[in-house]
Amino acid sequence: MSDTPLRIIFAGTPDFAASCLDALLKTKHNIVAVYTQPDRPAGRGRKLRPGPVKALAQQHDLPVFQPLSLKDPTEQQALRELNADLMVVVAYGLLLPQAVLDAPRLGCINVHASLLPRWRGAAPIHRALLAGDNTTGITIMQMDAGLDTGDMLSKVECPILADDTSGSLHDRLADLGARALVECLTPLAAGTLVPEVQDGSQACYAHKLEKQEAQIDWSQPAELIVRCVRGFNPWPVAYTRLGDDNLRVWAATADLHETAAAVPGTIVESSADTVRVATGKGSVLLTELQLPGGKPQPIKTLMNAHQARFATGVKLG
Repeated sequence: MSDTPLRIIFAGTPDFAASCLDALLKTKHNIVAVYTQPDRPAGRGRKLRPGPVKALAQQHDLPVFQPLSLKDPTEQQALRELNADLMVVVAYGLLLPQAVLDAPRLGCINVHASLLPRWRGAAPIHRALLAGDNTTGITIMQMDAGLDTGDMLSKVECPILADDTSGSLHDRLADLGARALVECLTPLAAGTLVPEVQDGSQACYAHKLEKQEAQIDWSQPAELIVRCVRGFNPWPVAYTRLGDDNLRVWAATADLHETAAAVPGTIVESSADTVRVATGKGSVLLTELQLPGGKPQPIKTLMNAHQARFATGVKLG
């Protein structure tokens, strides 16, 4: 039975999920349907645009379903009639009622971008960076009615590098998650995976990102500010005020030994290739910035035209 191709329903929406769907399409298993979020307005024209999972599904002529909710009994019946062995859920964005969880023969599994029970919730990659974690990973979980509370079927660790952003970490975890998913399918079908119950006392909640979180608080230590810069790159991007403008900070490094006696947020060093800012503890070297209407630029390029705006003594924030 374990060698028989599985009938799989795939549910997901963004790039992270598309990596898993792409990996499944290269296996012997049959994707009988793809569930994904409704198309969203995007771009300057705000035209409806399919998400990455839908776009990939259409390339492979897979049936696509985009319900607003799975609470409707009619939608639940349609899903049951697909007669799936398994439902794979990756960053789908909709809660699955118990009737959906029970529909496939092997239930529903989730590919989650953290080492559960740490960072349950919507933004585990960003929260791991913001918290200063050294390690994260992928958990394949048997889904239950709770929020990322199901039994763990497989865990794979991934180091967080000193220069990782949410973007770079996302890409590594997407690849790792796709491989972990494919590797677990045969033992899952054979019933040889041993579920591990999560220790709920160790759980952290990865709240959804809010744009206002990305505003830099210069009174914080330099190390925390740089985590903010890395954690909010590429979205929503850390920012601070420069006069009447929002200055977006794409990259920065911390100098924990700098003890300039200046009000946090004050530029304490300015040259053709350096902008150093005082913080609550240490200082921050700004290395890639974006002014309104411009593109992200290395500090050396930016200072060629705007050095006066970043003079020593200028206050940010």
